[in-house]
Amino acid sequence: MMIEGFVALYIFMLAAFTGYEVISKVPVILHTPLMSGSNFVHGIVLVGTMVALGHAATPLEQLVGFIAVVLAAGNAVGGYVVTERMLEMFKTSKGDK
Repeated sequence: MMIEGFVALYIFMLAAFTGYEVISKVPVILHTPLMSGSNFVHGIVLVGTMVALGHAATPLEQLVGFIAVVLAAGNAVGGYVVTERMLEMFKTSKGDK
């Protein structure tokens, strides 16, 4: 049983390292489209957590489901905020024309 935990930890660490390496190689101009795509995925995650919370039977499952919904919603909202800030960087000011 303990080995399964180590395998899960190893997979998580490998995924984090791979994600960091992939994202660090992306040019700055592509970050906004990638954030838009990831916001779509975060929305799907949010729907999944709400479905899981709806099927929760015990109070512990309901608590974990509620925490998952809160974290998923925060992640989706934060992604849209970051995308909006990035799009603001590309707008020209009216005095520059």
